[in-house]
Amino acid sequence: MGDLNLFGPDQADANGDLESGLPEPSDRAGPEAPLAARMRPGSLEEFRGQDHLLGEGKALRAMLVRGEPASMILWGPPGSGKTTLARLIAQETGTRFVPISAVSDGIARVREVVREAGHRLEATGRRTILFCDEIHRFHKGQQDAFLPHVEAGTITLIGATTENPSFEVVRPLLSRAPVLVLEALSAESLEAILHDALSSERGLASQELKPEEGVLAWISEQADGDARRALGALERASQLLEPGSALTLEAAREAMQHRFAVYDKDGEEHYNLISALHKAVRGSDPDAALYWLARMLGGGEDPLYVARRLVRMASEDIGLADPEALRVTLAARDAFHFLGAPEGELALAQAALYLAVAPKSNRTYRAWKSALGAARETPSAPVPLEIRNAPTALMGSLGYSEGYRYDPDEPDGVSGLRFFPESLGEPRFYEPGPFGFEKTVEERLEWFRKRRREARHRSEETGESAASQGGMESNEGPEA
Repeated sequence: MGDLNLFGPDQADANGDLESGLPEPSDRAGPEAPLAARMRPGSLEEFRGQDHLLGEGKALRAMLVRGEPASMILWGPPGSGKTTLARLIAQETGTRFVPISAVSDGIARVREVVREAGHRLEATGRRTILFCDEIHRFHKGQQDAFLPHVEAGTITLIGATTENPSFEVVRPLLSRAPVLVLEALSAESLEAILHDALSSERGLASQELKPEEGVLAWISEQADGDARRALGALERASQLLEPGSALTLEAAREAMQHRFAVYDKDGEEHYNLISALHKAVRGSDPDAALYWLARMLGGGEDPLYVARRLVRMASEDIGLADPEALRVTLAARDAFHFLGAPEGELALAQAALYLAVAPKSNRTYRAWKSALGAARETPSAPVPLEIRNAPTALMGSLGYSEGYRYDPDEPDGVSGLRFFPESLGEPRFYEPGPFGFEKTVEERLEWFRKRRREARHRSEETGESAASQGGMESNEGPEA
């Protein structure tokens, strides 16, 4: 029992639980706390939103009815209720709730909580929920420290993160703590939360504020699904008004101030928004392309990253359907580099518009993938002798470049030579599309194919086979 001295006095708290000298955490904040803290729901009945998790018949609701908490990762945007939900899970299941933050706590604190949880379980049978806020801030090695204790049942781990767990949480932990996705709160849910705050004694009931029509709905829309942001704006607005006053739109606007972009240029939103921009361009919607470009730049994305992606789109989604697209995007990159922000952003907008309205073709992209695949499958296929370089007399004596015919000097500028390794025949990787400049490209390619066939036919008629021209047997392959 010597280890029990780690926890201070060997005695039970008011709940009959062996603790570390600290009282059971309270879910109720004092009157001096911010409104968002005072209005934290104290029961599932007060909790707003996330019906896809807490509705009748849903898995989380069933777990709470059974009273058996399970490890999980709560993934959702700020202010969606992750911490509150974790507290309510502990409350509903009679489990000790111990919060830590990956921002301010380290593995030493985790070990301390685990030791306490083990002794608590042994002494009283009461389980412990270790709630780790911002769990993605722990590096992979630190996250591994949870594994044996979750596996043994010493703790029930509830991690909270605003970042995509697929990128930020180690796979073994994800297998033991399934991900539950919390959605940004709807405007309707936020408006209900604001009504609760105005009427609740622990909220702003004492001020008897009278919201004008549409004010709470406006705050809810501006809060972007974040309950803390909505309640913070309501609290600041209340501080601008006398008790019993009307809560006006002007006061709400003053309280809300600037509406910041929801964007993390190193996290999932970075990939979500560039994906949206790319797909809007590919789908030929210039207005959506401008919107997502503005969202990215407004959120602090590196403009040169956007420029690089626009260059990529010019080749991947447009290609030879409009060869100008690549030049336009490269010019936009150079213009931004020359002008900087904000003037250079207009060049990026121009490039995005050009790409969106350009004819689309992924034939260049598909042809390149096909060529890469063929090159990987035939990495040792020899270059035909007649098109090899022959810079030395020895190489010439071995037949290098013998039989080569210079196309510009041939009739119609076409020699009829074959340019693939013999083992490949003459595959077609590039098939022009029906739009834009590629219609002209298809006409040109058909002309070249016809002239090659004619040149080879003339060689056969005159007996000038590849063998007689280059000392080799004919490299006949499938006709193009």
